[in-house]
Amino acid sequence: MRMGRNSKVLMGVSLVALALSGCAGGRSGPELPPASFVAMQEGPGEEYVIGPLDQLNIFVWRNPELSAKVQVRPDGRITTPLITDMPAVGKSPTMLAQDIKLALSEYIRDPLVSVIVDNFAGTYSQQVRVVGATEKPASIPFRANMTLLDAMISVGGLSEFASGNRARLIRFDRVSGRQREYSLRIGNLLKRGDTTANVRLQPGDVIIIPESAF
Repeated sequence: MRMGRNSKVLMGVSLVALALSGCAGGRSGPELPPASFVAMQEGPGEEYVIGPLDQLNIFVWRNPELSAKVQVRPDGRITTPLITDMPAVGKSPTMLAQDIKLALSEYIRDPLVSVIVDNFAGTYSQQVRVVGATEKPASIPFRANMTLLDAMISVGGLSEFASGNRARLIRFDRVSGRQREYSLRIGNLLKRGDTTANVRLQPGDVIIIPESAF
């Protein structure tokens, strides 16, 4: 049976598509732009948001009996002198200080309140989580100007059977309200010193590193 010209064209297009998909090497999404290993200019990160188990130093000026060092409970609340079960998680230290000031205003005149984070864990939205084939999967507190290289150093690099160039980065896009996925080339970054494979991270990023199939 002879094959028509249109059928041959369609078959050729299909073969080209299969070849291109094979060359993709299992990439799961677009790549992020490279970041420099050393920031040209350091800058502040986003305002810190209090998370569960953070340790706070609450200072009330001229009222030491109302000042306290407290740890945010797992339910996200704190208790201080005269204040019971105040929500703290999700607020910045400045916001929490204002809420404490408002609550204390019922007892003292014009209180001046400061909130200092002594030891922080942060919310998941302010951590970078690295899971999969790494030496020690972990949640890392995000810091300003953090890059992929910084995160990999924190978790001890790739494990013996990791497929670093098939790693993925999951990021929540606040503008669109959707989750986006990017390809990472961690193998090239750590084993070849490929500077173009180093990318800037954002709070809440999740890095997933699969194991090699071989």
